[in-house]
Amino acid sequence: MNLTNILIIYLIIINAAAFIIFGIDKRRAVKNRWRIAESTLFLLALIGGSIGALAGMRVFRHKTKHFRFVLGIPLILILQIAAAFMILKYILKAF
Repeated sequence: MNLTNILIIYLIIINAAAFIIFGIDKRRAVKNRWRIAESTLFLLALIGGSIGALAGMRVFRHKTKHFRFVLGIPLILILQIAAAFMILKYILKAF
């Protein structure tokens, strides 16, 4: 298994996890139960789960009234896409 395959598998897992965690937190919010820390939700986005986090926000209608999330999660995604393009450009220059 090469590095590309490992990265793809990682991104699938972390985005699925972020999506599921946003759903769990929404369910807990509705039931007035113990909640997942906002820092954990942001951490999941930062470590590669920004697409799953954004999808979770939309599907579960969770954290959509919190400015930090409405701005922060898409901003993290944009920065990750920009970083990926810069890394890809650097790799392509090497060859």
